Amino acid sequence: MKKNWWKVLAVVLLVYTVVVGMLHEVPRLAILNETIRNLYFHVPMWFGMILILLISVIYSIKYLRKPSIENDVIASEAAKVGILFGVLGIITGMEWAKFTWGEYWSNDPKQNASAIGLLIYFAYLVLRSSFNEQQQRARISAVYNIFAFAALIPLLFILPRLTDSLHPGNGGNPGFNAYDLDSRLRMVFYPAVMGWTLLGIWVVNVKSRLEILRQRLYETV
Repeated sequence: MKKNWWKVLAVVLLVYTVVVGMLHEVPRLAILNETIRNLYFHVPMWFGMILILLISVIYSIKYLRKPSIENDVIASEAAKVGILFGVLGIITGMEWAKFTWGEYWSNDPKQNASAIGLLIYFAYLVLRSSFNEQQQRARISAVYNIFAFAALIPLLFILPRLTDSLHPGNGGNPGFNAYDLDSRLRMVFYPAVMGWTLLGIWVVNVKSRLEILRQRLYETV
């Protein structure tokens, strides 16, 4: 039980996020109105994606320093879960954009950069599937993974700030924290970020253990 405390915490935080996030009062802001509740889902998905992809990069570096099935599998499964979070982040973002900007995709710089970043990681999955030999696949994909993450950060956090963007905190627009992320939003937003991120790490943990077991069973056959 002591080892699984963080899993219990993840469940509690997510239940809290969904229930309180949907029922508690939120600021009545022009245009946003009730859609601001998406702050508890869209933004945490991106926070979770970045952290999980960072875990993937760390294990790719660990593999290059000390090759092992465990390091390669964790790097791969973390990348897959990170991509999933990225896709969910784009979908929830598109829904939010439809209500606030009038269309699902408005070619906003951050939207385009996010799409490009995901395509880079989809290429990572294609690259891994292109090699049959395990060590070659692990080594080459580990190197690619490092460069993919290095490209993702400026795509999401630097380039959108250099041009006009509809997103808060980019292109001269004030961020939520600057003008309307009051205590009512914070009391759900921060637990949401922690909850969704812990859920992602939990999924990585389960998928990695299953894949390592599968590979070890395959080696014994």
